[in-house]
Formats: sequence, C-alpha cells, structure tokens
Amino acid sequence: MKGIKLNIVEVLKSLEILVKLSERSLMTLPPPFVRPAHVRGGVSSRVGGEHSFIRFFVGGTAILTRPHRLRPSAPLEAAGGRESTRPAWASYLQAKMNIQVLSDHKLSSVAPLKQCNVEKKEVELILVKDQNGVQYTSSSIIPTPGHRAGPPGSDGDRETWGKKIDFLLSVIGFAVDLANVWRFPYLCYKNGGGAFLIPYILFLVIAGMPLFYMELALGQYNREGAATVWKICPVFKGVGYTVIIIALYVGFYYNVIIAWSLYYLFSSMTSELPWLKCGNSWNSPNCTDPKSINGSVVGNGISYAKYKITPAAEYYERGVLHLHESRGIHDLGLPRWELTLCLVVVVFILYFSLWKGVKSSGKVVYITATMPYVVLFVLLIRGITLPGAMEGIRAYLHIDLKRLNNLEVWIDAATQIFYSLGAGFGVLIAFASYNKFDNNCYRDAILTSTVNCVTSFFSGFAIFSVLGYMAEKHGVKIEDVATEGAGLVFIIYPEAISTLPGSTFWAIVFFIMLLTLGIDSAMGGMEAVITGLTDDFKILKRNRKLFTFVTAFGTFLMALLCITNGGIYVLTLLDKYAAGTSILFGVLVEAIGVSWFYGVDRFSEDIERMMGFKPGLYWRLCWKFVSPAFLLFVVIASTVTSSGLKYDEYVFPNWSNMIGWGVAMSSMLFVPIYAIYKFMTVPGTFKEKIAYCVTPEYEHHLVAEGNVRQFKVREKCVLLTVVFKLAALFDHIH
Repeated sequence: MKGIKLNIVEVLKSLEILVKLSERSLMTLPPPFVRPAHVRGGVSSRVGGEHSFIRFFVGGTAILTRPHRLRPSAPLEAAGGRESTRPAWASYLQAKMNIQVLSDHKLSSVAPLKQCNVEKKEVELILVKDQNGVQYTSSSIIPTPGHRAGPPGSDGDRETWGKKIDFLLSVIGFAVDLANVWRFPYLCYKNGGGAFLIPYILFLVIAGMPLFYMELALGQYNREGAATVWKICPVFKGVGYTVIIIALYVGFYYNVIIAWSLYYLFSSMTSELPWLKCGNSWNSPNCTDPKSINGSVVGNGISYAKYKITPAAEYYERGVLHLHESRGIHDLGLPRWELTLCLVVVVFILYFSLWKGVKSSGKVVYITATMPYVVLFVLLIRGITLPGAMEGIRAYLHIDLKRLNNLEVWIDAATQIFYSLGAGFGVLIAFASYNKFDNNCYRDAILTSTVNCVTSFFSGFAIFSVLGYMAEKHGVKIEDVATEGAGLVFIIYPEAISTLPGSTFWAIVFFIMLLTLGIDSAMGGMEAVITGLTDDFKILKRNRKLFTFVTAFGTFLMALLCITNGGIYVLTLLDKYAAGTSILFGVLVEAIGVSWFYGVDRFSEDIERMMGFKPGLYWRLCWKFVSPAFLLFVVIASTVTSSGLKYDEYVFPNWSNMIGWGVAMSSMLFVPIYAIYKFMTVPGTFKEKIAYCVTPEYEHHLVAEGNVRQFKVREKCVLLTVVFKLAALFDHIH
C-alpha cells in the first residue's frame, strides 16, 4: 500500500506538470489510445501480440512509441467495423483533462494555425515494462524520407539552378577573384612565407568556413535574397539593405578594374607589346630602359617595384590612367573615351549574363570560373622554366615563425580570409536561395571554401616564379620586385611577360585570366543586388530584365568617375571605405542576428529540415561564439590600424576622408534606422513590439496569442514523455 500511495502521488505530480506544460504551449494533445493502423486520424497503431507500436502526429511531427504492453478493456468501435483495445488509463486521462480527438491536419492552438509544409519527423519514445514497474527511454529525432519543403511563406515556385555544377562554379567564380592573385601571394611572402599559413588556415577553420556555411544555409532554407531573408528576425532587415548597398558600391569601381584588364587585352594584340620600350607618346623624358636598372641603381629605400619611370609603369599610369594630367582628387577631368568603351563592353557582358537570372549566369560561369585555372596552370608551367624561378618560389615558401609574434600578421590573415571567401556581400545568400531545398549546402560550403583557399596558395607559385625571374634579370632581391595590387598585375607581371619569347601570346593569356577572374565576381555582386531587391519589391521581380539593365547602367554611370584622369583617386577612396569597416560591421551584426536572436538551435533545426541532419557541436559553437568574436576582432583591428588615404606619394586631403566615412556610414546606418522604423510601426505594447521585432514573421500570430517563440519539437517531446510516464504509472497501479 505504501508503494501504491507513492505512485499515486507521482501520478498527481505528473498531472500537474502536464497541465502546466499544455497551458504553456496552448496546444490540444491527441489522446493516447489505440486505433487500427489503417485509420487515417491523429493516432494509429499496429497491434501485434502483447505489445503495440503507436504512431500519431503532433503539429506536423510523427511520433512513434514502442513497445507498450496493453491491458484489455472495453472494445472501441473503429472505422471499417474492426475493433481495437483501449486501456483504462486512456479513458481516465481523457476524462480528467477533457482532451478532444483531432486529426493531424486539424490540430490547432487557441488561434488557428496556418497550414504549412513542415517536414514530418519520427520520435521514438520507448516504454519498457519490467517487474519493478514501468520505465521509459527516448531516442533521437529522425527525419522521415520524402519531399522536404521550405519554411512557411517561402517561394515554392522560385527558379532553381539548371544543374548543381552551375551553383558550385558560380560560388567558386565569385570567391576566387583578383585578390587571390594580386594580394594573397604577397601577404604570404611578406608575413613569414609558410608560417603565414598557420593563422590563415586557423581563421579559415574557426571563422571563414562557419560564416560561409551559415550564409549558404540561410539563403537555401529561406529561399530569399539578402533583405527578405530577415523575415526570420525582422528587426535585422536593415543588415540586408546594408550588404546590398555595399555590393552596389563595389560594382562602381570593381567594373573599372575589369575594364583596365580588357584595355590591356586589346593592347596586347600587337606584334610588340606597347609597354616594352620607351619612346611612345605617353612616355616622359625620364623614361628609363629596364635593362639599365640593376642592383646598383635600386637603393636608397626605393625598390624596383616602386620605380615609376619604367616603360611598364609609365604605360599604366600615363598611357592608361593619364594620371599625370590630374593634380589630385579635386582635379578629376573627363572620362577617357578608350576606357569608357571598355567599360561599356564590361557592363553589356554583365547584363546579358544576368538578365535571365541563374539560368543564364549559370552557363557563363562554365567559362569564367574554369578559365583562370587553365591559365594559372599554363603560366606556372612557363614560369618554372624561367631562370631564377626556383629562387622566387623558395622566397614564397620560406618559413619564418618569428613573424607570428607580430600582431600585424594575424590581422592580415584574418582580413584576407574574410575578404577572400566573400561572406557578407549577400552573394552567397542570393546564390543559395536558388538551390533545391534539400541540397547539401554543408558539403558545398566545405568544398568551395577549400577550393578558394587552395587557389590562392596555388596562384602564388605562378606569381613568384615570374618574380624570381624578374629579380635575377635585374640583379636585385625578391623583395625589390615583390608587390601587391594593381602594381603587380598591371606593371611587374606584364613587364616580365614582355621579355619572353612569344610575349604577345602570354600577355593575351594573362589578361584573359584577369578578365574572367573579375567578370564572375562582378556577376556575383550584381546578382546580390538584383536578387535582394527583386525579392523585396515584387514589381521589380516582374520586370527583372528592365531592373537588371537599370542596375547595370547605374553602375556604369558611377564608374565614369573612376575612369577620369584622376579616377584612380576615386577608386582608392571607394576601395578603402565602401567595403572596408562597413562590410565587417554588416557581417558582425548578421552573425549576431542569426546566432543570438534567431537562435543557433532553431537555425540548426532548419538545416536538419533541409538535409536530414543537424550541424555538429563544433559548428554551433563557432556560430554562437567564435565567429562573432572573430568578426569583432577584425572590426577593432581594422579601425585601430586604419590611416588616412594615400596613393603612392599623394596624400588625400581631409575632406576626402570625410567623404569616405560618409560613404561607409551611408550603408551602415540602414541597420539602426530600419530597426527604429520597424519598432515604431509594429502594433502593441512595448513588450509586444519587441516580440514582433525579434520573432519570425510566420510566428507573429503566436505573439498575438502571448507566445514569443514557436513550439519546438523538444517541448512536444517533454509533453509526450510526461503523458506516457503518467499513463504507464496509472496502468501499473490500476
């Protein structure tokens, strides 16, 4: 009797817990009783011998319980004239709690829930009966096979990539850009050679890949662009506008660099390259034949790469940019007609690559994303056959572990991995939004981010083999010819090519590589703008071709400022401020919004709904703690180490720095302004306004009912656990 009294007390406690939990979720539970397996209701079972397997559905979740020994009781009339058994505890529990029998599609809360396509999951709750009473164990949630659908309100009719390879090449083409060739090799050489790979790979693993994976999963699950993807947490929608504006700003000057490559490509189609000798109309009286520049001339703190009187250097600055005709950023002049024509060609290529969406751009990348690898391999084979090539490669790979004591090395590694992968520009979200819902974006993230970083490392061999040749040819050290940016690809490398047999061929090949490297990256940036805004404004989606033309033409007009005589100063200003601190700030807020406001657990459930498995603990920890901390570190480091604008010896006036910060703030201010706007426009009390701002849009009806969070599967499992434990105890004492 004492044991029975204790069981009754436990029953009452379980009842109390069950009532509280049921009130909390406002959900009507299906009754735990047995019906024939063929009956399509809220509950079904398959009775076999002394055990039964019970399956029923809760809010789109299929629950399977096994095994449970049933006690015979009064027969229950069932469909089809068949009978089943109903335990006495079921009648008692239903009578006490007044639970209504509902089919799975009629299950509702206080306010009717919208019907949505939610993937059904199986949860096994195993009841084991032994001599000492009844115990239970529960297994993990297993997604059921079959079609998986997106979240409520997702675009089920959204176009998708023609083939999986279209998406992969588009992502690789965007991530692998000019910086992989003109920045990473020099950073690696400058910061300890092989030792630089230690912080680089570390930041890739703990921050780069997690952010890359997060953006792909975010876009694929919600099937929206950078702005409307924030229906998951409306107050952060301003972040979407921030990254769209930044992508637009980058297009203003990035297209100009592609136009330079195209101009060089056309100029290379001659028997003798125009930057080989002095004596041309653009050369100055001080132009010096490179053969006369050797180790005895280079010195006094001036490296060969900084010499501005070589034919190659003068062709770039005087023949292409006409920089000598400008006195500074205050004296721009008119756009150069040659560069204007090249820019028109670039814009037309971009327009006709994007006007039909991913169906057209997915085919263009077959050329633009693969050509750089072919050319890099060809240039590497040619480079290693040159005299001095091995010395250049040794300098590239030398290991200086002492450099790791310098904070600058870690800052360079962090910023390079961030900008190289391209997270935060809205491109990855836009590309992934056109994936099929059940695409394995986890595998895609690992593959494409790895390919990007391997490409950066591989390109260093092609670059430094030629730099080694240049150093030996002029009798100087590697450090005297090593440089980065435009100086590398438009001065040093072309000069080296001009001295080779068949120089015209090698020049054409090299500038085709630069052209293709730039085109697919520019396509990605423009697609982020187009997808982000067309998803937000349906009138733009209905007129995509026209909007694509307007976007391309708008970037062309703004880019005209960068092809004037002083256009390089405008380009330098935009390069520093348009996508500097602002993009770091945007990605930091994005990571916080996803990980802390939307929630890592909920985000992981979204991924499980797509791919059938949850991200591991490592990824969840990176998203919640490591990646935000990494981004905060990069933001602080970039701000602290920031200095005034400078191009070679020209120091920009203070007002130009103010304009630069104005450009940066023009994108960043979208975050607080939209947050304030959203808070002021949603109805309700202060607490309800906050709830509406941080709750996914498809759950706003729950906020109206007093619930801020959606019902989670594990909460339902707690309810069911109490039900079955309660039922088993009652069965035991009955």
